[in-house]
Formats: sequence, C-alpha cells, structure tokens
Amino acid sequence: MTNAEANPPRYKLKVFFRRLFSSLVLWGVVLTAMFSGNRPISNYVFLLIMVVLAGMGLIEFYDMALKRNLVCFRNWGIFGGIMLMVGTFLHFSGRLGISNTPARVNDFETSFLIVFVLGLCVRQFVSRSNTAGIEAISVTLFGLMYVPWLLNFIQKIFFFPFSNGDRWSGAFYILYFILVTKFSDTGAYAVGSLLGKHKMIPRISPGKTWEGFAGGVLVSTGASVAFWKLAGPRLAGMTLAHSIILGVVLSVAAVIGDLIESLFKREAGVKDSGTRFPGIGGILDLLDSLLFNAPLMYLYLRHVLTNPGL
Repeated sequence: MTNAEANPPRYKLKVFFRRLFSSLVLWGVVLTAMFSGNRPISNYVFLLIMVVLAGMGLIEFYDMALKRNLVCFRNWGIFGGIMLMVGTFLHFSGRLGISNTPARVNDFETSFLIVFVLGLCVRQFVSRSNTAGIEAISVTLFGLMYVPWLLNFIQKIFFFPFSNGDRWSGAFYILYFILVTKFSDTGAYAVGSLLGKHKMIPRISPGKTWEGFAGGVLVSTGASVAFWKLAGPRLAGMTLAHSIILGVVLSVAAVIGDLIESLFKREAGVKDSGTRFPGIGGILDLLDSLLFNAPLMYLYLRHVLTNPGL
C-alpha cells in the first residue's frame, strides 16, 4: 500500500501545498518581470516568459496527443505558437511601425491563423508517410489554439491602451485575474476536502465536488472584491458590481478549464501533463485554469470596463 492510499487526507494536503508553492514561485517570476521599473527590460523578459510557457505547453499537449496515437505536426505547431507570441509582442511594442490598438492586433492574429492553416495543408502535401491529413491538421491547429492563442490574451491585457494612460494598469489586471483564479482553485480544494460529498464529473475528475465548486466561487468572489478595494484606480473602470461579476465568471471558467485539461490527460492515460515542477506536474497543469480566463478577462476589459470602440 502506498502512502497516498494509507493516508489520503495528509497526502492530498501535501500535494496541495507543493502545487501552491510552485505556483507562487513561477507566477512570482512572471509578475516581477511585469512590474520591473525598466520598461524595455520588463517587456522583453515578459515576452521570454510567455514564449517559454507557450512552447513548453505545446510540447506537453502534442506529447499527450501522441500518447493517444493521434498524428500531428509537432515541430510546425511549436514554431507557429512561438511566432504568434512574438508577432503579437512586436505589434504592441510598435516594432513594426503600426498602430498598437487591440483591433489591429486581432487582425494580425486572424491573418496569422489563415497562413498557419495554409502552411499545415502544404506540410501535409509534402508528407510522404502520413495519410491522416485531417487528423494531423486538426490536432496541430487545436494545439495552437488551446495553448499559445489563449495564452496570448495575457499579452493583450499587459499592453492594453487604457484611457487613463497608466502603464501599470495592464500589469495590475493580470495580477488581478491570476489571483482571483488561484483563489478559486484554493477555495475549491479547501471546501471540497472538508465538505465535499457530491461528485461533479467523476469520470473526468474524481476529486472535484459541487461543494468544492461552490466554495471556489465564494472565495474567488471575495478575493476579487478585496483586490478591487486594495488596487483602487489601478484597476481602471472596476466597480464593486464588476468585481462580483468577474469573481463569479472567472471562478466558473477556472473549473471548466481545469476539467478540460483533466479530460485530455485521462484520454492520454497520464496523471500530469509533465514532470517539470514539484507538486504541479507540467506547464499545462499550471496554466489549465488560466487559459480560458485570460480571454474572458480581456473581453470584459475591452467591451465592458473600458472604451468599447477600441
């Protein structure tokens, strides 16, 4: 009998604190880069971190696909994911000599995806051994959309052109949505461990309960309101009502994101997406609850909290 089987509560608590410590260290590095006093250095360190997260996350996703015996163009997908992150950064930083508004960057992403899909088709044309073209193109494209495309919204928040001209507002919004998401994870674990009885979707994630889900929403919403109070004008456009709405929305989306990755891991027959971080597993285990929250935060920021014409 393993230690986990002999003493499940203590083992789960140990794993939880390992995950929490690793998450704090890793996101501490990201936030330190964002809040650096030297803006050019801060920008490039931030880009480097985003590229590393996107590249490693894609490697893990394609590895899971291969364990599921799914065909994909792994190297092409990783290259495309990195180019997507770098291209967005160059647009926002003005290195290409064009407007840095969100609309222009969205146009760039659309153009990039069209070229990427065409490139996948050409790659299939020249393949001598792969006859599963639809599968290879679909899996490769989904990997790009699931990891770097969703993760790219963090860059969009970081460089968002706030009307108040505060260059730190984007960094504060990233800090805000990461903290709200992680408080959701923490609240769900704590309440689920103490009170959890009714399983949510046991065939996908046996440990998640409806009691934990409710606890995560409550803790996440409380954290959202508290951060709004502390940050004040740094969170441009934020009000009490918005902080409550976002607390609920981000908490629910965090659970869904976690379940989606659990579904992928269960199909691939693995417990964690990787083994790079103590108590967490892989990059996707770190990012799962954040991937869908990043675009939700950006869309709420762009269309509700600030100028809808951007």
